[in-house]
Amino acid sequence: MIYDTAVIGAGATGAATAYMLSRYKTNTILLEAAHEVCAGVSKANSGIVHGGFHHASDSLKTRLELRGNELIEKLHKNLHFPYLKCGILVIAYSEEELETLKVLYQRGLDNGVKDLEFCSKKRIFELENKLDDRAVGGFFAPHGGTIEPYSFVFSLVECALKNGCELQNDFKVIKGNFSGDIWNLTAEDGRTVKARRVVNAAGLHADEVSAALGGESYKIFPRKGEEYLLDRNSAGRPSKVIFPVPAKHSKGVLVIPTAGGTTMIGPTAEAVEDKNDTATTGENFAKILKLTQNMVKGLSARDLITSFAGLRPVHESEDFYIAISEKAPALIQAAGIQSPGLTASPAIGEYIVKLLQNSGLPLEEDPSFDGTLPCRNEIRNLADEKISELHKKNPAWTNIVCRCEEISEAEIIEAVRRGHTTVDGVKFYTRAGMGRCQGGFCQSKILRIISRETGMPMEKLTKRGGKSFILSGNLGDLEVK
Repeated sequence: MIYDTAVIGAGATGAATAYMLSRYKTNTILLEAAHEVCAGVSKANSGIVHGGFHHASDSLKTRLELRGNELIEKLHKNLHFPYLKCGILVIAYSEEELETLKVLYQRGLDNGVKDLEFCSKKRIFELENKLDDRAVGGFFAPHGGTIEPYSFVFSLVECALKNGCELQNDFKVIKGNFSGDIWNLTAEDGRTVKARRVVNAAGLHADEVSAALGGESYKIFPRKGEEYLLDRNSAGRPSKVIFPVPAKHSKGVLVIPTAGGTTMIGPTAEAVEDKNDTATTGENFAKILKLTQNMVKGLSARDLITSFAGLRPVHESEDFYIAISEKAPALIQAAGIQSPGLTASPAIGEYIVKLLQNSGLPLEEDPSFDGTLPCRNEIRNLADEKISELHKKNPAWTNIVCRCEEISEAEIIEAVRRGHTTVDGVKFYTRAGMGRCQGGFCQSKILRIISRETGMPMEKLTKRGGKSFILSGNLGDLEVK
């Protein structure tokens, strides 16, 4: 089969592009190098829906960020991914910082940010009583918030597949040949896909994919951001996302009430060479904790449950690079999608669709398109009457597997049946293993359910695909001396 468009990369950009293309009468395939979608840049970030005031109005980032902010709320109503529209507070902790924030506030007004409010000291404490007493003022962007990035991407992909898009996982593109107006894309394992047009949304590896396809020569620079996740019972959880005065290459260290109910502090912003460097350190945690404790009251090292690091794919321009290739035929480049890329992603998808049309791809809206997904049953969020009703139909709904996050056996079964056959896939789809014990009590049960539902032996199950096996051999086979 020859597809109209092949989208390389199933993170937020690729997923949003596939979703937007699924609105039309066209054949699209989404190609992901990992075993699960949203396994790279999009998975490991702050999950913030940004407000549109950090970047200048003439940047592509800003235009797409503002549009993406509007689209995310609309998508949430149709796709039901977790979304906390709590607003963003940008806080000054000195009179000098307050002067800097006035410039940032004016930039937001110039960018057309809606309902932006400059706040006195009294007003910011009315909006957020967890702030440190040193706070002197700031501004409030009520249309900001947080989402679960993996749930967001899963929902976009699921809706795209529902509307005719196809997906191939473990498809790492290593070569592409264009002949007779058709791209022939070759994966590392030898599989091939033919398409009339290609979208390069490969995140950290967009430069490598561009080189493999004979496109522009550019370099993606990884910028590591370490994040630290605090228990959902943390006394320091604010009601708003708390921003400080931004730094040169970063929006600063934040205190984030996640859409999943936990509190996140971070990130760092460190240029690294290795695109696989996701290590975190106790030293950086101590620095981040100290900085955030000076911003918000009640944050404690005792509440730390896990840490992770994400790598931002920085293009040399520091802006998004989204354009029709001038070197390779029928290729759209979508690279350098760093912050606020998650917020901007639905708008990026729209923008790429327009570029595809400009490149000659005929697109006709599909009247049968259904841009909705049903609400998922999540035991932790249901009323007792609904839980009782589900139990009568299937007792697995009240067999709680993950006690920290209150995830039932039925929810895990649903995740597996939707194609999430790794521990991480189930974790990000359901939140099983995301609580205080980080899977210490429930992982063995989850492995048994995956094995039972898929027929795969336990020793073949992986954390995230590839060779990330969890079990090896049987305990009884060990030789005791």
